[in-house]
Order: sequence, then structure tokens, then C-alpha cells
Amino acid sequence: MEAAKGLEIYEIGPCKDPYQMGFSIGNHFSNLIRSRLSRDSIFNHQLLPFSQTPQAQSLLHSLSHNNNTKFPDYWNEIRGMAHGSGVPFLHIMILNFRKEILPFIPKSEKVEDEETIDDCSDILVVSDSMAVAAHNEDANVALAFTLNSVPPSESEIVAGGIGRNFVSRDLLEATSIEDAVTRIRSSQVSVGHSYNLIDVKLRRILNVETASSQRLSLHEVGSTPFFHANMYLHLEVNQVTMYYIAHDQNSISRQNRAALLPKRSKDDLLSLIGDTADEEYPIYMQDLCTPKTDNL
Repeated sequence: MEAAKGLEIYEIGPCKDPYQMGFSIGNHFSNLIRSRLSRDSIFNHQLLPFSQTPQAQSLLHSLSHNNNTKFPDYWNEIRGMAHGSGVPFLHIMILNFRKEILPFIPKSEKVEDEETIDDCSDILVVSDSMAVAAHNEDANVALAFTLNSVPPSESEIVAGGIGRNFVSRDLLEATSIEDAVTRIRSSQVSVGHSYNLIDVKLRRILNVETASSQRLSLHEVGSTPFFHANMYLHLEVNQVTMYYIAHDQNSISRQNRAALLPKRSKDDLLSLIGDTADEEYPIYMQDLCTPKTDNL
């Protein structure tokens, strides 16, 4: 939220249920939550106005029903967060499901000069000499997982499916890399996403690309460095041309730039993920956080 200041560590528990935990978090971080919402132009100018239109009601109902049914604990957690912070639950809900809602906003209602950038980059390698996952977080929220947004075309999106944020939340419960894949595969997601799963003990890294209708593709990362921007690389899915032409060119430019850079050491990979040589489409696009590596 306040990237320059950082975010305090807040310890809570034990809590009797997810609602109580969410309420405690919402109450403690109420000012930050309100600030986050007030400064989010996509929320204020697109998501919120659309959510109050008649054509949005069926979509919101499906999202509510399906996600509450699949992940009732997480649903009650954000209910508690809304009540604890004093923010309307609808606001917290549509913020969490922005990726599942934005494709259904009529193009005539979208503000063209507002960017909906969720562009992160990853470079992954597992060899005899090193195993590294390097990620930069160029989305507009704090770093939580090594994830990449991938934009399927509108024909590939299922309205009212499971939200990617709930799937990511569910990965915190995974007991192994296989369990994580199962959790990703079992969710009837609405849009696409790319997950980088890391097993430190077994020195394994998997890239998992997903789409609606439980489509999934796995790529085991080996000694050949694997760079991932915001486009599908191995799952056969029709991709958008948005947010579309510029968005595609952004990812393609980052892919091409990464292919030219050295990848022999951890320092090389960290330098790559922070590269800003391309002024129009740099690999490291926003000064929101310091590029990081996890050395296995």
C-alpha cells in the first residue's frame, strides 16, 4: 500500500473463525484500506460504477455464489475485513475480483487513458550449480506470490468463476508442489493466470499456466533459464490483442530483451529482472519494490 514506508507486521490469533481474523485485520488496517481504495483509479472510475449498473448484477451474483461455495472461509475472511474496516463489503469484493470483472465492463464505459497494468516478470533456472527464482512486482499491490497475469481473449473467459486471489490464498495451504498443482487445477477459474511453484527441498520449479474450464499446462524449469512476462508461453489459449495491442507488445518486448541478456549467475538474473534499458517497455517498469531473488 505505502510502498516507500513498508507495511508493519501485524500478528493476530488465535481466532475462533476466519470472519474474526478478517475483522481484526480490517479494524487494524482500516486507514490503509481506505487509502488504498481512494487512490485506485480503476476501482473508482470503472469497477465501482459498473458494479452499480443492472447489467453487473448477474455477474456479481455468480461470483458471490461460486466463490463462497468453493472457499467459504476466505469469503468470510473478506466479509470480516470489510466490517472491521468500515468499508462496504461490495467495495472489498470487487477489488479482490477486479480481474474477473474488468473483461465484462462495456468498452464504451472504460476510460482509455487509465492503464490497467498488472505486468510482472520472472526469470527461473534450476541447474547443478544454482536454483534461482527472481521476480519483480510491477502490479499495483504488494508482492505476495511469484505470479504473472496472462490475458486470455474474451471468448476464453467464463463469467462468475473462481477468483485468482482466492486460488492464490488457497496455495498457502499446499503441502507439496503436487498439492499446489491439484489446488490450481481443481478451481473453476474465470480468467487465466501463470503460477511459479517452488519446492526448496526438492530443488524443483514449475511454471503453471491456467485458463478457464480447468485448462492447465506445466513446464518444469531446468538448466535453461525460463523467462515469463504477461503472455501465455506453453498453454494453447487465444490471447488478447488491450488493454490489448500495447499490452501484447509490452510482453513481447520484455521477452525479446530477456533473450539477449546473460543468465550465467544469480547476479546476472537479478540484473535482468531489474533491467530498464528499453525506455518504452522495460523489464522493470515501476519503482514499486526492489527486485528480489530466492536462492534455493
